[in-house]
Amino acid sequence: MPKRPNPQVSSRKQPKQARANSLVAAVLDAAVQVLRKEGAARFTTARVAERAGVSVGSLYQYFPNKAAILFRLQSDEWRRTSELLHSILKDQGQPPMERLRTLVHAFLRSECEEAEVRTALGDAAPLYRDAPEADAARSTGSLVIRDFLEESLPGVDARAVTLVAELIEATLTQVGSSFSEIERTDEEIAAYADAMAEMFCAYLVSLTRQAGNGGDNPASPASRTGR
Repeated sequence: MPKRPNPQVSSRKQPKQARANSLVAAVLDAAVQVLRKEGAARFTTARVAERAGVSVGSLYQYFPNKAAILFRLQSDEWRRTSELLHSILKDQGQPPMERLRTLVHAFLRSECEEAEVRTALGDAAPLYRDAPEADAARSTGSLVIRDFLEESLPGVDARAVTLVAELIEATLTQVGSSFSEIERTDEEIAAYADAMAEMFCAYLVSLTRQAGNGGDNPASPASRTGR
């Protein structure tokens, strides 16, 4: 079978004036509203333009198709996730395991708060997931996790670090998506996050011990307190 051409998901042009920025912001806000109300299956540029109060022609100045709008929403979500990862995992004022625990709690809460839109974007993923821009946008968060693990697991084989990075990222993504499918209380989110964080920490401790770095155990009391 011939390979399908990659969709065009890049914006036609970047807004430079305040009025253009306002138009793009209105389109993106309307797109979220349409996704929440209609879902990915009924998402169209016409519905977005109508909700935004702009003409379809004005919308097309910046977004060539509905895939471009959806990809912008998804890439913005990936960017926010990467910023969350960076702000927590790069904070060397906190011991590594505390950073990891903080991340799990923040990530799981974010998944629950944005579950409706995330689910709709997931349903729409076939429209943009094969575009080269998608690979570039997804990769940033993965690099932050790997950098954190290289810092936290000195002496651990590089292949093991790659494996644990992939496992943590996949678990956060898949479990977070599944867990947030139904509405959760604050207590449920905290309990689930605690359990998942402990699982990750136990895995990192086992890798550290296997590497013979018992004295630098990242989950030791001294490491938790930063002493």
